[in-house]
Amino acid sequence: MPRFIAALAAALVLASCSGKTAAPVASPSPLAGGLARGLIAYVADGGVGVLDPASGKSTIVAPLQAGLFRVAGPVWAPAPNVDHPVLYFTVHDDRPAERRTTAGVVPYDWLFRVDPFAGTIEPIAASQDSQSEGPIGLVANAHYLSLTVGCCATYEVDTLDLTQATGPLKVLSKPPSQAAFFTQGAVPGSSGLLAVRAFGTGAWYWLNADAGVLNPFPLALGPDDGPIAISPDGTMVAVALPDHGAVIQSINSALPVASASPSGTAVATPSPHPSPTTLSPKKVNSKLQHPDGLAWSPDAKELALAVAGEIQLYAAGAADGTAPTKKYLTGANVSGLAWSGPIADRTYAMVKPSAGPQATVDALLTVTSLPAQADTSANRPLTKVYMWRFDSTKTSPISAIADATATVLATYPPMSAGVLFHHWAATDPWALLGGCYRYRVVITGSVAPVATTFGLASNTLCSARPSPAPTATASPSHS
Repeated sequence: MPRFIAALAAALVLASCSGKTAAPVASPSPLAGGLARGLIAYVADGGVGVLDPASGKSTIVAPLQAGLFRVAGPVWAPAPNVDHPVLYFTVHDDRPAERRTTAGVVPYDWLFRVDPFAGTIEPIAASQDSQSEGPIGLVANAHYLSLTVGCCATYEVDTLDLTQATGPLKVLSKPPSQAAFFTQGAVPGSSGLLAVRAFGTGAWYWLNADAGVLNPFPLALGPDDGPIAISPDGTMVAVALPDHGAVIQSINSALPVASASPSGTAVATPSPHPSPTTLSPKKVNSKLQHPDGLAWSPDAKELALAVAGEIQLYAAGAADGTAPTKKYLTGANVSGLAWSGPIADRTYAMVKPSAGPQATVDALLTVTSLPAQADTSANRPLTKVYMWRFDSTKTSPISAIADATATVLATYPPMSAGVLFHHWAATDPWALLGGCYRYRVVITGSVAPVATTFGLASNTLCSARPSPAPTATASPSHS
């Protein structure tokens, strides 16, 4: 098994900078004691963990120090060259921010991927964010991962195409040209339909990630309802209510036929698909308060709720008020959860904890510190920061840039970056990508040119690592 895990990890590193569609990986034969009921992923005070519903055993696979980060997720989704689902989650650095005369952190939003069976964690992207408390509403299926970022009336929806080996997050909706939305759920499978709720009006829509348009939502949900969880077969939805627990009802999650108006708003074209009539709305323990998260079991016979700081399991067909069949992690302050499908070729004994995201977050703060001579009130206004992104799986002239001369700037236009207080930062949303992308930085103006190279996961160029295969993979174009 260690040899198999090592091979998977090497293949993932090699493929992480490929711009091609991620190749499917054949599943090994089922194992005795395989996870037929899947695993329940959760976030609690100790970090991101997984729980075996068959045994009740749990393991923190991405440890976090309580109180330092705000976390969204986790969600189960595929990863390149891996034959089992992995976990994605976001963190926002919530430690005291730096000021002109005081030390502190530069707040970043981070998207991480952790493989609970390999014990590995990878940064997917990072975005400097001093305006909000971090991403919310992380949702995913086999095709897309989506989240809401921003604050006030400027909430935007960003999406990552999981069928591609790597690439930046794409903006699906952003004010003022589009409405502000909160992501609330995703149709399972490879669907492009994301359930969103409009800021202000509270109206619900399908945000179609494939077409980039809004479609009508098949249910009349309230402005304070959500999040939601759609059953694996797409026929039932569990909706978190503002209070009084949750409600289960039928839903038509087939792609509606509707076109976008020129402004990108929804048109009132009804779905041609008949609405399911197999289930009347049914309350799930209306004595409860608002659930922070919901998730269906693989067979849709059970519903898990993150409520009152713990995980509670309910029989989907039970009458309102029926006690939960199980309670897990009481007192752990659980705030989010997701339930995987069956994982027949893995057992709970194979779960391994990763090192967690802390070292990666702190490494970025270290590498973006200003040189001491530039970090003065007199020199900060004179300091200039130039940054370029390149694919480190192959030789790039960007990796050798030593100064931001006029010729260099004309030949290789830099990305947006600037000085904050004691650090500099890339200023475009989700500008920093993981995998084999590397960044060449020149700091000048107030100091003699200082050139460095860094990456989110490693500063070593991928071209400098031993290749795990004799053939090279395709790489993205230089940015």
